[in-house]
Amino acid sequence: MTTSVDSSTSAPRPEDENLGAPANMAYGLQHVLTMYGGIVAVPLIVGQAAGLSPSDIGLLIAASLFAGGLATMLQTLGLPFFGCQLPLVQGVSFAGVATMVAIVTTGGSGGIQAIFGAVIAASLIGLLITPVFSRITRFFPPLVTGIVITTIGLTLMPVAARWAMGGNSRAEDFGSMGNIGLAAITLVIVLLLSKIGSATISRLSILLAMVIGTLIAMALGMADFSKVAEGSIVAFPTPFHFGMPTFHIAAIISMCIVIMVTLVETSADILAVGEIIGTKVDSKRLGNGLRADMLSSMLAPVFGSFTQSAFAQNVGLVAVTGVKSRFVVATGGLILVTLGLLPIMGRIIAAVPTSVLGGAGIVLFGTVAASGIRTLSKVDYRNNMNLIIVATSIGFGMIPIAAPTFYHAFPDWFATIFHSGISSSAIMAIILNLAFNHFTTGNSDQQSVFVAGTERSLRFTDIACLNDGDHFVDGKLYDCEGNEVPVIAEDDHGAAAPPAQAKAPAAVRTDHA
Repeated sequence: MTTSVDSSTSAPRPEDENLGAPANMAYGLQHVLTMYGGIVAVPLIVGQAAGLSPSDIGLLIAASLFAGGLATMLQTLGLPFFGCQLPLVQGVSFAGVATMVAIVTTGGSGGIQAIFGAVIAASLIGLLITPVFSRITRFFPPLVTGIVITTIGLTLMPVAARWAMGGNSRAEDFGSMGNIGLAAITLVIVLLLSKIGSATISRLSILLAMVIGTLIAMALGMADFSKVAEGSIVAFPTPFHFGMPTFHIAAIISMCIVIMVTLVETSADILAVGEIIGTKVDSKRLGNGLRADMLSSMLAPVFGSFTQSAFAQNVGLVAVTGVKSRFVVATGGLILVTLGLLPIMGRIIAAVPTSVLGGAGIVLFGTVAASGIRTLSKVDYRNNMNLIIVATSIGFGMIPIAAPTFYHAFPDWFATIFHSGISSSAIMAIILNLAFNHFTTGNSDQQSVFVAGTERSLRFTDIACLNDGDHFVDGKLYDCEGNEVPVIAEDDHGAAAPPAQAKAPAAVRTDHA
């Protein structure tokens, strides 16, 4: 893979600037702190769902830090055919949390070994389809990705609620005012730091709130760090520590959906960071980035971690700080690898009171849902069926949340796929988007109540050029004297097409998301 820019220019790429070791270390640490809460949340959730001990959860966390660091270095420094060489931080993807929890909580799925097997198999499939993925991205527009991201956040909210109540439903203090009060204090601290803190403190509000909440819990005798000293301080992650992966068709199918979403999200992040730093991102570079994503995800289970993807919050950090160097992020990856070699760090995090995690989780998971809603706000709902697609898909994804036993009578393979709200909503969103927006043959020309419910409207710019007496007859525009007025349609990018290509007046265009 070449690291040079277009042959027509000798200007260096902005991402290739090296700021020196001290600056790389400082800015790299900032990247780590920005995404640290997110990267440790996934192994915490999955480890607790799988019933692992605190020490094993600590190993999961250490493995996720180690794998994320290696993935970040691969993405930023690059190898032939792997790595987009852009300032992108990699880590465990939130997109697979609900699916992985469903795999370990659904009977007959094989536990955490089935998760590792599903991640390896699905990532291999993702790696193989990367060359043609650009051809199917049109089936994952903001309409579909927005539904999926929103459902991810909503699906995780019950996890935050259980954490706030104490985490262990068999404990005597589960749901006690003490646990819920501690969660509430943590939540208030997050909000206060976000409101009155500096820009740096605001970005670290969740991590700082967890630290303060833990200190309060220790003062109240609600935190137990006695087991932190048990085990080694420094250790290399043991390959297949949790056993050899097992492969189950239903679990792999569910994870394939997650991989599709991950590929879409990573593509968006690569394109976004390229635009932010002002560098060219062509199809070759995009493909290299996606292959690095899939290779990292395929190798992560060997060390005890899960699917890897770019962290969007760090893309935002690049925009805020203006630091474009990929070597800064590579240094952050090195810091993550170092933390991954310290299992004691994982045990410290695993010892944080569950109620504290619950207070922070409400904001953390709610932010995921809000990100999806923000994506859905960009979707065009005028004169189409996008509203019913959103309504049906999110509603379908909420069934496992509203009624956890809904699929218990179904075969195990079916329950594994649809017991996850993310899988349910993604499948429904893809099918309905294809049915209504791609396979348009047979679509009724009459508005349904769902289309009418969006309030039919026209933009002022669409009708500003019309004069009194203008009217349409058989798809043609005539003025008050009966003379035909040429109608020039716009292409998908807003450019005017030649009159001979005009099929419909601009005032009545209907764009599908």
